[in-house]
Amino acid sequence: MATQRPQDLVFSLFGEYLLDRPGPIWVGDLIELLAPFGLSENAVRTALSRMARKGWLETERRGRRSFYDLSPRGRTLLEKGAERIHDPPRGERWDGGWTLVSYSIPEEDREARDRLRDRLLWLGCGSLGGGLWISPHDVEAPVVEAAEELGVDGFLEVFRGDHLGVSDPGALVAKCWDLEAIEVRYADFVGAHEPGYRASLAAAGRGELSPETAFVRRFELIHEYREFPLIDPFLPQALLPGRWSGHAAASLFDRYHELLTEPADRYVDSVLGEPVPVPA
Repeated sequence: MATQRPQDLVFSLFGEYLLDRPGPIWVGDLIELLAPFGLSENAVRTALSRMARKGWLETERRGRRSFYDLSPRGRTLLEKGAERIHDPPRGERWDGGWTLVSYSIPEEDREARDRLRDRLLWLGCGSLGGGLWISPHDVEAPVVEAAEELGVDGFLEVFRGDHLGVSDPGALVAKCWDLEAIEVRYADFVGAHEPGYRASLAAAGRGELSPETAFVRRFELIHEYREFPLIDPFLPQALLPGRWSGHAAASLFDRYHELLTEPADRYVDSVLGEPVPVPA
């Protein structure tokens, strides 16, 4: 796995392994779980402290020990991320309609404008330029929710209707999304992880797939695959090119993830052990 920012690795750990566990987690256990990915104790402590200051994590002290848990903000982010990773709007029937989002946000609210743009990208919208964004999906509800949350709903309008011209749908898609680049990323993912899946499948069949190995491989799998919801608009089949490795990547991810889930969870259980009691 290529070198990654410590914060990104912490997000992957919480999102994949700790999201549904009653928390908070002792910092020593977090250090042990992140050690296989090249993070030193100091790097983990620094990342956790910074994420707490940013509001993604909450910290508490129990005697001389520090514990971390997701904040409500961090939990919401990872729950939405997990939904988009494991249950994206793939394969939906398309009625031929488009959602159009238009906004004109004042320069003094540039930070909110940038955050809205990030949310639109996360929802799979594509930019036509000039504050106009489109999606073949009906994203009215999440767009309005994001605008209200950011306090810019008064500067935004959402429409749903037909595209009457002048470009054909393929040309319109090409203006908004670089599907060729996404195709390359998906093909690379399949090429990188198919051998690992086959090796893990064979090892599991022989009873030789260790929990720690499963933990590391599942972590690396999810850490890389979680990038796709940031770049893939999950277009309906009618708008996809003839060659689309996204389907093969999703199938591989689902099979590999299922294979690794149980033994990897057993490894995390072995590290976390019994909850550390609160000092009297």
